[in-house]
Amino acid sequence: MSQLSPLLKQATPVVVDHGEGVYLYDVDGNRHLDFTAGIGVTSTGHCHPRVVAAAQEQVGKLIHGQYTTVMHQPLRRLTERLGDVLPPGLDSLFYVNSGSEAVEAALRLSRQATGRPNVVVFEGGFHGRTVAAASMTTSGTRFSSGISPLMSGVYVAPFPFAYRYGWDEQTATKFALQELDYLFATQSAPGDIAAFFIEPVLGEGGYVPANTEFLAGLRQRADEHGIMLVLDEVQTGFGRTGKFWGHEHFDVRPDIVITAKGLASGFPLSAIAAPTELMAKAWPGSQGGTYGGNAVACAAALATLDVIQDEGLVENAAEQGRRLIDGARSVADKHPEIGDVRGLGLMVGSEFVTADGKADPETAKAAQQTAAKKGLLLLTCGAHMNVVRMIPPLVVNAEQVDAALDIWADVVAEVTG
Repeated sequence: MSQLSPLLKQATPVVVDHGEGVYLYDVDGNRHLDFTAGIGVTSTGHCHPRVVAAAQEQVGKLIHGQYTTVMHQPLRRLTERLGDVLPPGLDSLFYVNSGSEAVEAALRLSRQATGRPNVVVFEGGFHGRTVAAASMTTSGTRFSSGISPLMSGVYVAPFPFAYRYGWDEQTATKFALQELDYLFATQSAPGDIAAFFIEPVLGEGGYVPANTEFLAGLRQRADEHGIMLVLDEVQTGFGRTGKFWGHEHFDVRPDIVITAKGLASGFPLSAIAAPTELMAKAWPGSQGGTYGGNAVACAAALATLDVIQDEGLVENAAEQGRRLIDGARSVADKHPEIGDVRGLGLMVGSEFVTADGKADPETAKAAQQTAAKKGLLLLTCGAHMNVVRMIPPLVVNAEQVDAALDIWADVVAEVTG
């Protein structure tokens, strides 16, 4: 008898029978508030009727039409529709299946378009588990250990993580930009750098938002030195942060945007978007793949866009996100074991620390596990796995947010008492 790899350990004990909206129902009939959303994937909730109907209809027409062999209508329509929501000027798309694949596609494009070998990533960033993407990931060594040699040409600069440094945001931002300039002088000349890769909000790195001054500094340096600014919106895109794209909070212009996760409400689909002139600089044969742009996934993505727009889910993410972070901060105010609460929209992280301010992954894990027993599904993240994150579907309402916060308050009191 075969079995799953022993490394694939579940974060919760739940064995799911079915899902509906913000809830998962286990095989014993118990209902769980799902504030993981499949790690930010089920943007429209579990099994939204319009997404289900679109996928079912498409399955009866065409399941797979390999998109460098034939063209199919869902892919054509999705490409047109994405033009309505993509940042200005990013009018060309290439589709793959996962976030890691899209990151590698953006890496390949930026190197081929500029003729430069190096990239700069930022401390705490997560870009994937495939070799190149893992080489660019610094949110934890668990993603890259044991597979050396890693890809060369990756340089790491500080992210303005004010809480980690014990500084205010302005000081952390000034430091991060100064260190980037020092990297130019000591590790890689800017003329050798193809791109900056950055998440608008660190995901696996601990739910840490960037800020306007920092991203403006990257944009200025990118323009000055001919460097591509690549925004990894795998987790922050499609309304998650209370704006359609996470970088919109910071008024910055990307050269390439990477999207996945919430794009198709759970169907595997990802993409990179860039200006046509830039995309055309990719070398022949460098873009392709068997399953990219799958017809059923594209149909689901079209329905996802309809639901997000028709139901006002971006606005809902902003409103419920404020409610969620305010409530999480209220809990933290009563418990010094939570040193910081941060995030944007429906990305909220609570960082657990010891009395002397050190990371406390044990209490974070205890909180996450206790919450699961009480019917609230959460995940941990951060370099030390001491941040408990809340990432509900965008359809979450005020009543469900309050229910989650009530459970969370009981959980924190229990594990810190």
